[in-house]
Amino acid sequence: MTGGSPEDAGETRASARSSATPNAAATVADVEPSVLRLYSLERMPVAMLLSRFSLELRLVAPEELIPGSYWGESEAGLIGSVLHARLDTPLHSVLHEAGHFVCMSPERRVALDRDAGGDDAEECAVCYLQLLFADALRGVGRNRLLADMDAWGYSFRLGSARAWLEQDAADAREWLRREGIIDAAGMLTGQCRC
Repeated sequence: MTGGSPEDAGETRASARSSATPNAAATVADVEPSVLRLYSLERMPVAMLLSRFSLELRLVAPEELIPGSYWGESEAGLIGSVLHARLDTPLHSVLHEAGHFVCMSPERRVALDRDAGGDDAEECAVCYLQLLFADALRGVGRNRLLADMDAWGYSFRLGSARAWLEQDAADAREWLRREGIIDAAGMLTGQCRC
C-alpha cells in the first residue's frame, strides 16, 4: 500500500470487486477486437500452465452458458478444480479466474462453485498473478494483458492497470511471495496457497 489506513485499502489499489468487473458501458462487441480471446491462441500452453496448479481447463460449446461463471456472458467460470471457458472467453478472464483458484485458501478451493470470494489484498494478488501467467505464455506477456485489462474495464485507483503495476502493486507481489505462490525472485513456484 502506498499510503493511508487499512480502511482506505480499496482506494489505494485495485478494488476487490470492481477490478474484475467489465465496464458496464462496454459490450462484447465493443471490446472483442481489442482483447485476446481463447480462439486466437494455442490452447494447449494455456491448459498446461493451469495444470501446473492442478487446475483443468474445460471448454464449453459455443453459445452455451459457462458453468461457474460469476459475471456471465463469455467470462470464465470456476467449479472445484475446473476452469470453464468458451473459445470466445477473453484470456484475461481465464487467467484472472485461475489466479483466484491459486490464491484462495484450501478450504475455499474445496467448496468452490462460482464465487471465488476473497478480500482486497487477495484480489490485488490475483491481478498481479494473472500478469505473471501472461508472461508464462509465449506471444502474450504482461504488456498485452495490461492493455486488455484496461480495454475490458478493470478499475484501478491510479487510472490504469499499468499505473497500478508500476506504482502500487508491491503489496500484491509480497502477498504472493508470503503465500509461496512466487519465490523471492518473483518467479512462479507452481504452488497454490496453502
